[in-house]
Amino acid sequence: MSSDGPSGKFQAAMGLLWDTPKPGSRGPKPSRSREDLLDAAIGLADREGLEAVSMQRLAQELKFTKMAVYRYVPGRAELIALMADRALGVPPELNAGEGWRSQIEAWSLAVFHVFLRHPWGLQATTGPRAIGPNEAEWTELALAILARTGLSGADRFDVLAVAVGHLRSMAQQIAAWKGRIDNLGSEMAEAYGLILRGREARFPELSRTVADAFDPAQMTNGLTFGLNCIFDGVEAGLAKRKKPTGKPRRPQS
Repeated sequence: MSSDGPSGKFQAAMGLLWDTPKPGSRGPKPSRSREDLLDAAIGLADREGLEAVSMQRLAQELKFTKMAVYRYVPGRAELIALMADRALGVPPELNAGEGWRSQIEAWSLAVFHVFLRHPWGLQATTGPRAIGPNEAEWTELALAILARTGLSGADRFDVLAVAVGHLRSMAQQIAAWKGRIDNLGSEMAEAYGLILRGREARFPELSRTVADAFDPAQMTNGLTFGLNCIFDGVEAGLAKRKKPTGKPRRPQS
């Protein structure tokens, strides 16, 4: 069996994420819970980024010895997997009376705000990794919402992949601009203004577009605009599938 699949490389992380913790029978009782340790690690990552999180640094945060930290988690990879799932938390409760589109938009915005609160989660949830119960619950909720459209399982996963890709891209951009969504437009407008001033004739379309796009009265929220494009496309595709095909047969005389 491959050592880099869930049964090999991620076995320890999967066990910690999904198995009920068993009380230790030897040694002194831990002075903190694993949740306390994870909250300290999450706070450290929120302040200084994921690179700052190490077993040694976490021990310092908790006033532990480094070896004491290993009583809670066997290594950094497992620690980050646990952090990511705890930071994600449980999915939101959505209005049961709303249609699928309103619900999946609310779900998407909730995901986006998790990334804003914990920008390091963008890095922690990229590439091969162990999937925790909270992330599985979020995915279950989104797929259940999209199931109401009649889309196949493959299509529902594709819709999620496109929507989450847009959310991640926007969150990454905002994280780079001091973590505030209102900074993104003003900072980009200033950057473009520096290169375009005196060069309007060389870049006429860029100048006109920037003047319109970053006018406070006209500025479009790229997050919701992108989500609308995605879900408009889904609705258009569903409507197309419902249209009858072929020409109606003429009645026999």
